[in-house]
Amino acid sequence: MASFFDIRARQAAAAATAGSSKQQGSSQDNRLQPWVEKYRPKSLDDITAQDHTVTILRRTLQSANLPHMLFYGPPGTGKTSTVLALAKQLYGPDLYKTRVLELNASDERGISIVREKVKDFARMQLSNPPSGAAGLEYRKKYPCPPYKIIVLDEADSMTQDAQSALRRTMETYSKITRFCLICNYVTRIIDPLASRCSKFRFKSLDEGNAGKRLEDIARLEHIKLEGGVVDTLLRCSEGDLRKAITFLQSAARLVGAVQAPPPADGKKRKRGKIEDDEDEDAMDVDHHPTPSTVETSPPVTVRNIQDIAGVIPTSTIDNLVAAMQPTSTSSSSKGTTYARVAKAVEDLVAEGWSATQIVTQLYEQVVVVDEVAGDWQKSRIVLCFSDVDKRLVDGSDEHLTILDLCLQVAGLLGER
Repeated sequence: MASFFDIRARQAAAAATAGSSKQQGSSQDNRLQPWVEKYRPKSLDDITAQDHTVTILRRTLQSANLPHMLFYGPPGTGKTSTVLALAKQLYGPDLYKTRVLELNASDERGISIVREKVKDFARMQLSNPPSGAAGLEYRKKYPCPPYKIIVLDEADSMTQDAQSALRRTMETYSKITRFCLICNYVTRIIDPLASRCSKFRFKSLDEGNAGKRLEDIARLEHIKLEGGVVDTLLRCSEGDLRKAITFLQSAARLVGAVQAPPPADGKKRKRGKIEDDEDEDAMDVDHHPTPSTVETSPPVTVRNIQDIAGVIPTSTIDNLVAAMQPTSTSSSSKGTTYARVAKAVEDLVAEGWSATQIVTQLYEQVVVVDEVAGDWQKSRIVLCFSDVDKRLVDGSDEHLTILDLCLQVAGLLGER
């Protein structure tokens, strides 16, 4: 009998140890998670700057009647986060995995995926919500409508045949399945498919909402920001909040601002007391940093963000623009201009700067900032930039393309 109780005691101790290690492992995984996923909106209330779309989807939650949807807009504006948050509020944690299928159509873009994976999930029978008293409480909290949701991310990468096959699947299983297509370019979706969906346009986040979100993340991660860092993040990301958050996390790691790991005993010190470590929401404002984390981490500077984003220093662009300025109209000066431009471009390429970044910053400097060129010259210069951008996308040699661009712009600047 004594041996029986000893065995039960050892089993209980082993179970407690396993539970503690599992809890510590989940807490550690949350700390090592990318900030883009860690701070992804969990509900429609967390979605910012998309008021029209969120208002319509909230009404959908009340009626539990959802049409086929088409989300389109620039990257990093919350398209995928919105539909996933909607699905979580519709089905809850118990039914989410069996009622929602998420596919990245850029990887699985052929007709075979539509015929096999998408069609099999679309015609699958619905899973039932929990039964009994727990089921009643569950249905009060989550609507659990009688249909599944298939999310096709980057649907504009699907082939024409795959989109045509998807049209028939949407019609056949519309009673038990809803589709949500997500794309950047709505013109790449065939008309028969787009006409079956309610379209929602996602606009780029304004600087106020995006800046507030970045400041909240920096505060929750206990990262010090130098003045102008948020504006630099917004400018470098060009309205892509996902890219801005990634830049911020990379800069935090660059300066060594890493949160201290949790104590080994699974407990934490909070407000002068030791309390059990509980599951906290990612945006918990009551979480306080340890003193060592705050005092030893240096601030993130504007230069850190520019280095990570690959921004070319302003002095380097100014030197290139200065080399493009003609001194006189004589033939010898034209040869001198070519030599200066060729030397400046060679130095840029040797330093490893991206050709796309050179084109972007040179365009901003010549067309937007400088007032040297007139309106007629600027219109012709813009045509040169558009032609060079197309050639770079097609895979032309970066050195020769940038040299050709600079020489054309130098020639147009000389026509005064």
